[in-house]
Amino acid sequence: MITLIAVSVLGLLCLVLEILGWRKILVPVTVVLLSALLGVVLFELYSGQPLAGNSPYDMIRVTPVSLGFSALFILLTILLLIMSPRFYENQLVKIADYVAIKVFLLAGAIAMIMFGNLAMFFLGLEVLSVAGYILASSSPRDLRSNEAGMKYFIMGAFASSFTLLGITLIYGATGSFDAFDISAFALTSPGSIWFQSGMVLMGVGLFFKASIVPFHFWAPDVYEGSPTLTTALMSTLVRVAAIAALYKMLVIFIPAMTVPFQHLLVVLAILTLTVGNVTALRQKNVKRMMAYSGISHTGFMMMAFLHPDTSFSTILYYAAAYSLAGVAAFAVILSVCRGKTDEDISHFYGLARKQPVLAFIFSCALLSMGGLPVFAGFLAKLFVFQQSGNLLLIIFGIINTVIAVYYYVRVINGMYTKERESEEIVTAPVEYLAVGVVAMALNVLLGIFPSVIMG
Repeated sequence: MITLIAVSVLGLLCLVLEILGWRKILVPVTVVLLSALLGVVLFELYSGQPLAGNSPYDMIRVTPVSLGFSALFILLTILLLIMSPRFYENQLVKIADYVAIKVFLLAGAIAMIMFGNLAMFFLGLEVLSVAGYILASSSPRDLRSNEAGMKYFIMGAFASSFTLLGITLIYGATGSFDAFDISAFALTSPGSIWFQSGMVLMGVGLFFKASIVPFHFWAPDVYEGSPTLTTALMSTLVRVAAIAALYKMLVIFIPAMTVPFQHLLVVLAILTLTVGNVTALRQKNVKRMMAYSGISHTGFMMMAFLHPDTSFSTILYYAAAYSLAGVAAFAVILSVCRGKTDEDISHFYGLARKQPVLAFIFSCALLSMGGLPVFAGFLAKLFVFQQSGNLLLIIFGIINTVIAVYYYVRVINGMYTKERESEEIVTAPVEYLAVGVVAMALNVLLGIFPSVIMG
């Protein structure tokens, strides 16, 4: 509970610092306070002693699941905020707005995983969504950003309406918004048609948010058109928050998870894996490739949904491995594509000769997402294969891993063997470089010491 309150107050503090004209210390203060909060959350998680209990009326519940994902959300926000001053260097007058919106988005993500009541869940979902709409369209003079913001808003509103209707039907069936009461009802009356309908509608809404096939079609256009730092935010923090919320919903609905519903999850996981990877093969725009790649990684995480009561550590580990590699990859994309109108793969040709450190970081990030050893991505895929226990899913997972490695290596090959058409100098801002190094170092550490999460 203290985590959500602290993040919300920090968002207001960002606006106060803007009013006082202290823009220069805005990002450092925010990063320091979030780092301190991260320490508190990790202490609560590993000591098993929450500093503050559940909220009155059980609106917020502090559990290992909520603390684990909250720690990951805060870490990702810190890394993304460190890159903000450089990214918004031409818009420093508005930087307080951008930072405050990112912090409020973090508050929404935490509310989505800490909820004990569906009203709090929907509030967190809307806070996160509205912040995302604003950030996607935060370059008003860029037509691509305007288009991305509008598409994201329309699709997000559409998804939220499904979620809200599902919550309404569940309330009608159970007479309560409380997660414990709903779970108890699922145990005693799992066949209720209204309850089943509400569960399906809530699932559809979250499938949109997590861009699960066939509800994924908005993601590539929005990712490509949004400012690159916003794309990094949506590809990591927003996607992981949606997956975490979907996982927690499945935990609540475990007693009502019928065999047909499990079969549906298997089909959706296979479609998400395959469509994401096969479509990524054809992409020349790196941001668009990363969008389809992220869709496929959602499919991998869905493999652990078949046993939600025992898969918390597996999903958290995969989410951490994927998102840290994603942040490192976007730190390089931000460096290479600064001042350019697109993110074409040709911009990365010959990068190893001009900026070997950037090329090495990008290569490591892609290899981790491809699932090669040493990196956390390898163990993450191994763990989800073990967790799923479904031979068909494992076969499709292995096939799609091979496909993913192919298009990741294609980018790496271009960086090391091909020549750029222009002789433009590629600069590596210290902030981007530091974030890339830290993110990949954490990724490798998780690969070497998986017990940090899996334990």
